[in-house]
Amino acid sequence: MNKPTLASFNTLTFDVVGTLIDFEQGILDWFRPLLTRHSAEKCDEDILTTFAECEDQYQQKAPDKPFTAMLPLIYRDMAALWKIDARESEAKDFRDSIQTWPAFPDTVAALKELGTHYKLVAVTNADAWALQSMSATLGDPFDEHVTCDEVGVNKPSPRVFNYVLEKLATLGVRKADILHTAQSQYHDIVPAMELGFSTMWIERRHGKGSFGATPTPEQIAEPTFHATSMEDFVRQVQRQQI
Repeated sequence: MNKPTLASFNTLTFDVVGTLIDFEQGILDWFRPLLTRHSAEKCDEDILTTFAECEDQYQQKAPDKPFTAMLPLIYRDMAALWKIDARESEAKDFRDSIQTWPAFPDTVAALKELGTHYKLVAVTNADAWALQSMSATLGDPFDEHVTCDEVGVNKPSPRVFNYVLEKLATLGVRKADILHTAQSQYHDIVPAMELGFSTMWIERRHGKGSFGATPTPEQIAEPTFHATSMEDFVRQVQRQQI
């Protein structure tokens, strides 16, 4: 079977947190002042990998809990590991901070360009209120969206991807029309490939030698396409449009 080209698709389904929104920067911006207040010294990589380890535990035992609802629990677990007194107000503040997490510098312009070629669909483990804020940060680029609270379970569950197919089928979109685009092998690329989706891996941590704040996958799937940034993705699309 011949590999499809980027011109073969009419719909891009996007992971949001980590692919379009720089969640690692958002996490660091929130935790650095907290650690300073408690005179706790942790390097950035320690903060990110501890976050990933705590998230992985909740993905395993509570996959129906939106990522947004996991954030206060992750904060409490991280505080306990670092022997910091966890405060309920801080747990809520960490959850709410998702509304101000920044976009990657290349995201907004890339989405604007990609929107001239494809239908754009958000597929996120966050719930609807969080996506509303993140979408505004991104310039409200999405034609459709699927949130965790809508599906009732998180990625990497195959239920999310099957729900996406059912929802988009009502718009006349087939699996063959969809290119699932994401940075997380754990949440997105591995399960999407197992279900027969074509994928674009945006390797945001290219060259960094670790998975950062994303849980480590049991395996690395070979994506259909690979880019090191959204800007790189756009360049590849533009080359195939010539």
